Order: sequence, then structure tokens, then C-alpha cells
Amino acid sequence: MGSAAPPVCHPWVNRTGPLRENATVSSPDSFPPIVFVHGNGDTAALWFTTVWRFESNGWPRDRLHAIDLPYPLARDDEHTPQPGRTSSAEHMAFLAAEVERVRAATGASRVLLVANSRGGFAVRNYLARGGGAGKVSHAVLGGTPNHGVWTSAEHLPHNEFNGAGPLLRALNEPGPDGHEVTPGVAWLTLRSDGNDKYCQPTGHWIGVPHLATGTGPDSPALRGAVNLVVPGVDHRETSYGPEAFAHTWAFLTGAPPATLSIEPEPQLRLDGKVSGFGVDNRKGFDPTNLPLVGARVEVFATHPDTGERLGPAVHERTIGTDGRWGPMTARPGQPYEFVVTAEGYPVTHVYRSPFARSSGLIHLRAERLPKPSATPPLSRVALSRPRGFFDRQRDRVMLDGQCPPPDVPPGVAGVSVAVARVTDRAGRTVQAEFNGERIAGLAWPLAEGHLVTFELHH
Repeated sequence: MGSAAPPVCHPWVNRTGPLRENATVSSPDSFPPIVFVHGNGDTAALWFTTVWRFESNGWPRDRLHAIDLPYPLARDDEHTPQPGRTSSAEHMAFLAAEVERVRAATGASRVLLVANSRGGFAVRNYLARGGGAGKVSHAVLGGTPNHGVWTSAEHLPHNEFNGAGPLLRALNEPGPDGHEVTPGVAWLTLRSDGNDKYCQPTGHWIGVPHLATGTGPDSPALRGAVNLVVPGVDHRETSYGPEAFAHTWAFLTGAPPATLSIEPEPQLRLDGKVSGFGVDNRKGFDPTNLPLVGARVEVFATHPDTGERLGPAVHERTIGTDGRWGPMTARPGQPYEFVVTAEGYPVTHVYRSPFARSSGLIHLRAERLPKPSATPPLSRVALSRPRGFFDRQRDRVMLDGQCPPPDVPPGVAGVSVAVARVTDRAGRTVQAEFNGERIAGLAWPLAEGHLVTFELHH
């Protein structure tokens, strides 16, 4: 990704606010813990490249904590219990407990909160109504649609993402100073200038194309916060991209980061959790971040050009109640294939490009088979970009010789998965590329219950 244009300040920006006077830092010993909060349906794994950038600039690894909400999807209706999903109150309670755990583990009196999308709702709720204001010094919200993805009494009126719904009406009630943020905390919002799929004038990206949302690109901005526009970024890049990291670091420390690069480590130790899916909501199964107990994980070193295995598994583990598949010692520069086998799931093959640094956030999720088709392919290979969306105008995206893949539409970046349907020969090499990150893997046969994902780091 090329360098972005300078940030643009929203008119609501608090130019005399606490950016400098509350700046944290000088020496590593004084860096307070950061708690990262993922978005709707996501996992803590989305933060690992952000964590790498913090580490590359000297922030201690043991002061960087990313949480996994067990049921990461929001309810359709705040007032109606929904199996496998969380209400805003449950989300807030989970965050509050994690903050207390981190404070106890580190001895810190206050933490920093950095959230993406729906995670920002939990942060605002916790600080406004959950007793968190005295325990948090800074809050950074990336792509959080603070004034709604839509504002309509007809469409899901009690949903968290409805700007006219009960949660956002309460959180956006101005205080005596006219601000929409909890006082005593330094606030930063980051947003796109128009490439965020959830800040659009119509409901195309939420499956209601004829809905006039009543909102737009400035939905994330909050009166009383420092509000910055990061040109061209998509919804997830407002938190997980390098430009978002640069703004977050500067806000927390009062100075720009020394580097946006991820500095490689000579010795790598990888670990993460294995999860699956829970309730079938008729549109598909809802993801969970609960341990997939009994699943089996095997890890293979692969050839960078063909995806073929270079020998027997370099790591194996059966998943216990902690959900962990590691730890594993990895080789710098070596791509890997992760294989998850679990009862009731297809065999999931996840191909990854080489890892630059150690991480305990390399999560795996067993996949579900796609709905049957009249002419199923011999193999189905997905290219997944968890930390962003594909943009035909901006990105080079190639999958199995198609550039860009047909699944990637023009216009606003809103698709994070592209699929190649292999019809000529199962078992052959498939190659993928995204802006210089390359992955090769094998087209395992769908008829024998195998699914293949190429998961991008960037």
C-alpha cells in the first residue's frame, strides 16, 4: 500500500484537547497496557500485525492484550435474547472483566483501549455506563459507526447499529459541554473519506439496497474527540492498516512512530486458538470464539512456489479446553499449511505466508462447507483478507491466474474473501497475490470434504 495523503481533521475535532497534555510515554517502563477490542463477528487475531508494529516501535509485548468475545456477533434486536450472540450489555461486561484482568496482571491503574467497529460501542458503553472512566486514559475507535450504519424506525429498530436505536441514542446524548464522549478520557476516532462499506448512503452492504440509511462517511466522528480522516482506507483498515497505527501511536504518545515497518525477529514462537461455528441462523452458521475442543491441528512447512509439503508435520496438537494449538517454533521466511480436522466440519487447510515475528494471536477457525451447487467444483480455494477488504481500483489482487478475481466488485471496498473454483484438476498448485504478499497452496478435493483458505497477513 502506498503512502496515504495527510489526515484531514473533521470540523468537530477538539483541537485544544488532551492529545499532548495527556501523552503517555517516554520509556518502555512507563508504557501502560493496551487492550485491543475487535469488531462484529471477528477475533483477536485481527490485531496481530498492529501488535507487531507496536512491538517494532518498542512497546513491551506483555503490555499488549487483544480480547476474544466468545460470541462475537451482535443480536438482531437488543431486547430479544438470541442464541450464540451478545447484547451490548453482555459485550460491555466482558470488556470490563478483561480490563480488570489486565489491570490486575500488570499492576496498572489505567489502561488504553483501542477498538474497531462494534468494539467501539463496547468501549463507549463501558466508559459512559460501566464504571470504566477512571480506569482508562485513552480510547481510540477505528471505523466505529457511532451515529449508525442506518437510522430507521422500520429496519431493525432495536439493533446496536441503528443510529436511532436505544444504544446509540443513549451514547450520543450530549453532555453539558455539548460533547458526545465521556469526560476525563482522551478520545480519537479514525474514519475513511468514503471507502467504508458501513458508512454509505444506501443499505447495499447490509443487504437492504433500497434503504436510505440517513448516514454517511462522518458517522464515526464524535463531538469532543479528535476526529481524523484517513483517505482511501476501507472499514477494517481504519484500525488494522499502517496509517491507522501511525495515528494511534501519535495520539497515545504525542510523537510519530519511529517506523511503520514490522521489524523481523530471528526466532519465532507461534500460538493461537482454534474455534468454529455455533448456531445456524438460517442464513448460515454464526462464528464463535469458543475453543473447538477435540479438534486436531497439524502444521506443515510448504514450498513457497508450489504449496507442496516439505515433509511430515512440524507440529501437531489436539485442542483442549484452553483452545490453544501451540506453541510452535517457526522458521523465519518459511510458509506454512495449517490443517484443522474436527468432527462435524470439513478438513480445513489454511495456507499462510512467512511470519515476521512471534505471536500468540494466530487463531484458526474450522470452516463450514458451502451450500451445494448444481455443478460443484473439484476444489474451492478462498483468498481471505481479515484485516481489510479488496479494492479493485487500489489493490493488486490475483487468485489462480485471475487478476482481479471475479468475486471482487468495483466501487467501495466491501469484500474480504475471493474464491477460485478449480474445475480442471484437484490437487494442483494454486497461487495468490495481494499487493506483493504471495501464497501458494494445493487445491484439495471438495468431494472428499476439504476446504482451502489462503489467509493474508496484510
